[in-house]
Amino acid sequence: MFLCGIVAFLGGCTLAPKYERPAAPVAPVYPNGAASAGASAAEIKWQQMFVDTKLRAVIQMALDNNRDLRVAALNIEKARAQYRIQRAALIPDVNVTASGTEQRQPGGLAFFDSSYSLGVGVSAYELDLFGRVRSLKDAALQSYLSTVETRRATHISLVAEVASAYVTLAADQELLRLADDTLRTRQQAYDIQDRRYAAGTSSLLELRQADGELEDAKSTALAASSQVALDRNALELLVGTPLAPDMLPVAGATTAMLGRDELPAGLPSDLLRNRPDILAAEHDLMSANANIGAARAAFFPSISLTGNVGRASLELKDLFDGGNHTWSFSPQINLPIFTGGRLKADLDVARTERDIAVAQYEKSIQTAFREVADGLAQRAVMDARLDAQRRRSDAAAISNDLVQRRYREKVAGYLEVLDAQRTAYAARQSFIQTDLARQMNLITLYKVLGGGWDPGLSNRADPDTSAKRTG
Repeated sequence: MFLCGIVAFLGGCTLAPKYERPAAPVAPVYPNGAASAGASAAEIKWQQMFVDTKLRAVIQMALDNNRDLRVAALNIEKARAQYRIQRAALIPDVNVTASGTEQRQPGGLAFFDSSYSLGVGVSAYELDLFGRVRSLKDAALQSYLSTVETRRATHISLVAEVASAYVTLAADQELLRLADDTLRTRQQAYDIQDRRYAAGTSSLLELRQADGELEDAKSTALAASSQVALDRNALELLVGTPLAPDMLPVAGATTAMLGRDELPAGLPSDLLRNRPDILAAEHDLMSANANIGAARAAFFPSISLTGNVGRASLELKDLFDGGNHTWSFSPQINLPIFTGGRLKADLDVARTERDIAVAQYEKSIQTAFREVADGLAQRAVMDARLDAQRRRSDAAAISNDLVQRRYREKVAGYLEVLDAQRTAYAARQSFIQTDLARQMNLITLYKVLGGGWDPGLSNRADPDTSAKRTG
């Protein structure tokens, strides 16, 4: 056993189980064989995905100012420091100590006693014969890499959330414009009915109907105005700073903001290297696996060394004279014999945490698969839905014009006018909302496929560097 320990020490081995990536618990292809050839969506820069100049500027502002992303970056610095602390345990701490003592005895025994010493020593350095310290270092490294991937996931989510909030604001501004146009139309209709009622050519019923539609339009316009304000507040929270009016989107310009109508989905296996949340979960699994090695090593003897070499004398002036050399060497061996089952329980905990990490890793894969499959399912019918809503809106607008003409020619009644107006408004509103849903689907699909990371930032930071990385 001792020979095995020496071999493990010289070879840098640990008692951690050999890591094997769990099989992906999902189908090899997406439902209905939905997949696209070509470059992965994760390789498409967000600057290429979002082509609107103002939207790009707003996303960059968010990457510079968002507090969640800032916290994620600081967590990387924290994990890097923790890794370096654990790695330092592999190297002995060397300290220089110097001391001096002057002592006077009282009464008839009065005399002065003095001593001085200077030494360089190592205190309680553990020989890592069975890889316990190395396993802890490996676990800290994997935890650090997990925080790097978590920050990458935060970056990707932030890009998508800002784009979604910006597109939503543009769509809601278009709905507000539609509500304001409808309000003006209803006001004009009420004024006409009021004049006709005063002239005796219209009934009180038609006047009250026009009044009710006017108040409904006012309420709808106020609600739309409030929603636009809420959208702007949500966007500014993501950006982390107030936005100037010239940075806000143009109403209804959602389609011109995206540079792509389709995204290559690839295969589920691509998610294992493109989704940072999956990579983070795998690093957590590898960290848990390394902790098993540390728990196993605790069953074996540990050897710690304490040593010192230096000089000592009774007089300071004689400290460096010949013959005043000192040294000490105190090895200590600790062999666990009876621990009340604590070491076994520690190993059981480490193994259970590894099993939990496996389940979490598999769940992250299943979640990613479901998100992509949902996005593709919506994408498959989104264009057809938008075309249907466009035709419905055009038909309702033409019908409304015809009814208005018939009403002016006194062929149609006012109820027909109201019905045609409501239908045209609802159809146009549905078209705007469906167009927004189509753009949101593209943005969401881009995110869940792993797109949105800035290729100028490394996703495999060196834990041994102290260089700061920001937004």
